[in-house]
Amino acid sequence: MLVSMPETAACGPRDVYTAACPCRELLDLLANKWSALALTALEDGPRRFGSLRAKLEGISPKVLTQTLRRLEELGLVDRTVYPSVPLHVEYSLTRLGRDACVPLGELRRWVESNVDRIPALALA
Repeated sequence: MLVSMPETAACGPRDVYTAACPCRELLDLLANKWSALALTALEDGPRRFGSLRAKLEGISPKVLTQTLRRLEELGLVDRTVYPSVPLHVEYSLTRLGRDACVPLGELRRWVESNVDRIPALALA
């Protein structure tokens, strides 16, 4: 009896430690501080570019634009353009983006709770 396998099985098992694994691209994106912060900043609902930039203190407009484009390209963020003058653009999480926020939110909470336990950072 033949059993049909999902397409991902044809590529072999996913292993982020393998150089050619496509998991690495996603891990690289999610491990980037601006990507992680942008995603979790959208947890409360859609935001405009300026609102996101204000929330993510220290990010340049160029880096925020690049980050949002990459998150949109990989299906984690939706970009909605409202035809008005001036244009109104909002960014929101996709279902995949909301799923990614679960572990990212836990990591953020862990960092905030434990930063004082790291001697080199506790003095800052």
